[in-house]
Amino acid sequence: MATILDPFCDLLLVGDSLAMVLYGETSTNNVSLQTMIEHGKSVVKGCSKSIIIVDMPKGTYEVSAIVALKNAKKILKETGCDGVKLEGGVKISHTIKLLVKNKIPVMGHIGLMPQQVKHPKNYKVKGRSLDEQELIINDLKAVEKAGAFSVVIEAVTEKLANKLTKLSKIKTIGIGASKKCDGQILVTEDLLGFFSKNAKFVKKYADISGFISKAIKKFKSDVIKRKFPSKKNVY
Repeated sequence: MATILDPFCDLLLVGDSLAMVLYGETSTNNVSLQTMIEHGKSVVKGCSKSIIIVDMPKGTYEVSAIVALKNAKKILKETGCDGVKLEGGVKISHTIKLLVKNKIPVMGHIGLMPQQVKHPKNYKVKGRSLDEQELIINDLKAVEKAGAFSVVIEAVTEKLANKLTKLSKIKTIGIGASKKCDGQILVTEDLLGFFSKNAKFVKKYADISGFISKAIKKFKSDVIKRKFPSKKNVY
């Protein structure tokens, strides 16, 4: 998959959403550091052009900045990726600062933070109230000041996303934010149409699920009717 995406993308994020789209989990929280590393290795191996960023999964950076540094170094060393992504703003700014000080490129993540969501029903748009807007703006400023090279803005109102992008001195990457963000990102399986239900911010550019179903149905039919394997498929 990474090899197919690489020619068209500036950056590929190995996201902890793989817990949901590949392993059937109901949240991003049940994925280990080693799992992220193994997926990161595969993506790096398949790319020659794109910047590769790997998510630091829940529990690998919140305890302390020192623990975060140890785990971030492990990710970069074992995957060969270009940097890591952490969710949070003001609360983890000291951690971002330490990582950057140790020459580890960091992408921030503000707005809706999936690692903090305990139930699927709690995936809600952020920034509707003035208080929430202020908190998210402060998160942006904290991430920026700490030295992050870019920041993902997830599931906030378009008005707030526009304001954040205007205020930001670093590149903003939107997912459910605004077309005025400097870049956009989507889960690959979502944009390819692997699932019937998606968040409002997802646009399906293909119906891979339907295509796969038709192909498997035809394969099953050919097997039952003894049409496969044909003479072309045997030695």
